[in-house]
Amino acid sequence: MQARVSRSRSTESQEVVGRVMDVVNTTREEVIRIETDRLASLPTHPVEPVPHSNALSSNLASLRRKITTALAHATQPETVLAEIAALLGEAYGVQACIISVQSDSYLKPLTAWFAKSHLIASQQIEVLANYEVIKSATLERSVLFVSDLTLSELDYHSKALPIRAVLSLVTRFQGQVNGVISLMTAQVHRWSELEIETLTQLGDQMAIALSQLSLQRKVAKQSQSQALLREVSIAIQNAVDVPQIQEMALAGLAHTLEIDQAFVLRTKFWDPRQNMRAKSDRVPKARVMIDSEWSRDPVVLDETETPLSQSFWVTDCAVCQAAFLSTAKSFALGNSSEFPIRLETAPIFDAEKMPALLLVPLESKNRLLGFIALQQKESRIWQPEEIELVELVAAQISSAIIQTETLRQVESLVEERTAQLQQSLELQAKLYEITRKQIEKLREMNQRMDEFLSTLSHELRTPLTSMMLAIRMLRQANLTPDRRQQYLNILEQQCAQETSLINDLLALQELETKQVAFQLQQVDLKQLIDDLSSAFNQRWASKGLTLEIELPQRLPSFNTDLTSFNRILLELLTNAGKYSDPNSMVHVQVVPQSGQQVKFVISNIGSAISEEELPHIFDKFRRCQGMTQNAVPGTGLGLALVKSLVQHLNGTIEASSTELEGSQSYETCFTMTLPLNLEIAGV
Repeated sequence: MQARVSRSRSTESQEVVGRVMDVVNTTREEVIRIETDRLASLPTHPVEPVPHSNALSSNLASLRRKITTALAHATQPETVLAEIAALLGEAYGVQACIISVQSDSYLKPLTAWFAKSHLIASQQIEVLANYEVIKSATLERSVLFVSDLTLSELDYHSKALPIRAVLSLVTRFQGQVNGVISLMTAQVHRWSELEIETLTQLGDQMAIALSQLSLQRKVAKQSQSQALLREVSIAIQNAVDVPQIQEMALAGLAHTLEIDQAFVLRTKFWDPRQNMRAKSDRVPKARVMIDSEWSRDPVVLDETETPLSQSFWVTDCAVCQAAFLSTAKSFALGNSSEFPIRLETAPIFDAEKMPALLLVPLESKNRLLGFIALQQKESRIWQPEEIELVELVAAQISSAIIQTETLRQVESLVEERTAQLQQSLELQAKLYEITRKQIEKLREMNQRMDEFLSTLSHELRTPLTSMMLAIRMLRQANLTPDRRQQYLNILEQQCAQETSLINDLLALQELETKQVAFQLQQVDLKQLIDDLSSAFNQRWASKGLTLEIELPQRLPSFNTDLTSFNRILLELLTNAGKYSDPNSMVHVQVVPQSGQQVKFVISNIGSAISEEELPHIFDKFRRCQGMTQNAVPGTGLGLALVKSLVQHLNGTIEASSTELEGSQSYETCFTMTLPLNLEIAGV
């Protein structure tokens, strides 16, 4: 079955080739006759013979085999064309051979071969730059042979004229032009009928070869397109960054479609609700920004240019307006004449530099995200398969953008929720810590209250017990006057102790509620301290304590509340005597300070105050550990009352406990600072 199909196709090909040969021969003979008559009318010039021209007929079969062999081993169409051009150029002994392939797409390769050491690089570039004139003339006449370009009517712009003679032939396959073959010499040359005949005979084989190569190019381009789509799809699946995907897509499109410039344009709408395509006939306020760019000839931007400087408003670009309002899947312009006239366009859409433009929208559910813009320096007809490829790539890029935006929104939401949860946990932790501290404080207060009640109970019951015992003894009728007086003294002493305790509580309460009024008066510090010294020396005699007073030579004037100040010194000295080691010394120092202040330092040597207890010794009902157990008298109100009184006088007080070198005792020091004049303090 396959053999019959092959024979059938071979028969059809032979018939097609036969018909083509008849047309070509008829056309060739007519063209040769016309061109011969034209050349006969031109003035004669010395003509340089072409080497090997006599051997063309005998070498034609060998040349055909070489061309067939080159096609059979073809892997890259461009490489095969270059090889065939070299074969033709060497066979005809010319200095240049150019093969131009025509196709129904924009892919129009131009392959040139130049003989070595005949034309320098600049001359070769000049030949290629002016080849379009020769190609156009050949397409008009089917066969073109010119002995001297300087005498022809061709508009061949060149001063040096590196090419003088041209033999050019159009190739046709199945009645359609599919290429142009041009042989060129650097000298004037009259082409013989044999040269024209052999090239015409090769034309049929070359037409088939060019058709085969065009087909291979199409297959290769389709493979490139599929590879590009697959590469972009894999990149999206692997969650590659959108900018990298865009750059990859632009480079792939540029390589596949052979364009000169490409952009990914993103749109940012002033009102996000207006981002739907063709929703109305009004162009919304939106800004277009160049997100990615590819260029065959990249231009180095000025240091002052930034991506923002490459953005523009849609309302300032007629091309973007037309593309935005269009409901089509693409917006294609083949040449500069198709651009909107008399309307301003963005600089990147320069119709003179890039006359061919293809805009394909990036959209998702009719939501416009931007455009893919492809540009070409020459006019071109955008083929359906090319547009379809760009549309597929645009759909993939749109998916990548939406996927990234969605992922970013999800990540943002997760981060927001995580932050809220973290804040909630931190708040709960803070509340827990506050609650824990409050509970600890309540426990501490309960403990202190228990200690206070225990101390208060002891301080109240002991005097009451003594008072009850004295009262019972006083009721005895046979008491002597001395014994009666002794019991009355006990009763009076214990009653005074009870009264003092109650007065301390009331005084502390009044100080905390700011209900104590000032009674300012001038205080004689020396006299006051001397009086206290005498009283305490008598009181401490049994314990062996002595009070040392250190006063400045000149005492400053001291204006304060005498009652409060006297109570402060009394409590501090009482506290010092209570906790001092026996046979030690209590030291009182008065030091004037700058800024209308005076400092009082009361220190004693005795037991240590731990670092944990030191910050709390001025708290109410707070006593150091072991004081109650060791039967040290006190209620824990003395230092609290001292601190309240000092604050009442706009002063400060602090305590320290330092170990003495070479001893197990500690020096406890209370430092109090008071204003010299309470009125100056602004009270």
